[in-house]
Amino acid sequence: MATDIADKELQALRKDRWELAFSNVDSASKSLDHSVASEDRKATIVIEHLIQASDVSHTMQHWHIYKKWNERFFMECYSAFMAGRADSDPSENWYKGEIGFFDFYVIPLARKLQSCGVFGVSSDEYLNYAMANREEWVREGESLVQKFVEKFKEQKAV
Repeated sequence: MATDIADKELQALRKDRWELAFSNVDSASKSLDHSVASEDRKATIVIEHLIQASDVSHTMQHWHIYKKWNERFFMECYSAFMAGRADSDPSENWYKGEIGFFDFYVIPLARKLQSCGVFGVSSDEYLNYAMANREEWVREGESLVQKFVEKFKEQKAV
């Protein structure tokens, strides 16, 4: 599945396909058939990356959008933990996990989309938002996770 980011083998295959599709090859030496295959490969891998970006699009938008969807996902995970459907307490690693998520998934994804030009000048905006949200998360994320937990407990007490 295009949005499966936990599968390391699948991620490595995607990375290899991206490198193959967008590596700098002497285009003058390509045959027409090879050029068509190359363009098809590029289109396919760009579509895969667009699907991935749509899955995490909140991370590449304004801080308030990111924070809203991050909280909702946290609440879903925390609720599953509190109900016994998840093994680990997400509040213990949420802060650091988000930083890693930005560093190793979101920002590299935004850079790839920028480099292939699929969004034109908007690509800069998405990358800038991702980097700004990461920095804002570094500043405020720990306190936000605590607020998420408190809010969850208040909602359950009612």
